Amino acid sequence: MTKVLFCHGAQDRLQAAAAWLLQAGLDDQPAPAIIVYAPDARVAERFDQLLWTTPATGFIAHCRADSPLATETPVLIASNLEHLPQDGQLLNLSDELPPGFSRFENLVEIISVDDAARLPARDRVKYYRDRGYDIQYRDLQKEPL
Repeated sequence: MTKVLFCHGAQDRLQAAAAWLLQAGLDDQPAPAIIVYAPDARVAERFDQLLWTTPATGFIAHCRADSPLATETPVLIASNLEHLPQDGQLLNLSDELPPGFSRFENLVEIISVDDAARLPARDRVKYYRDRGYDIQYRDLQKEPL
């Protein structure tokens, strides 16, 4: 069953997501190691640009899920999860339940302090909890990434 990690209290959701990716140990995992679900084109573009400058002295190797390089890249940004064979880790940057999330071993939710992201996240927590998913919480105000 999918394990869910809620990292809540982020000042900036995308910055926190990039910091989480840095801690994810991408070098030790086969490509693609992590699917980033970002169905909003503006969020996907901002996150793509952010990963080119994170960390400040480098970048996080990534590409779009439909890129020819997808099979060789540790982080894939996807607007649709339907045709992706990967089932390891999913990072959700949407405010909705990711479709088919239960086929992934791990689901990470990065939640900002903004009510627009925080309130829908509460509904997702309830959904996961009511269905018996193993949920862990990390308060980014107390334990930053």
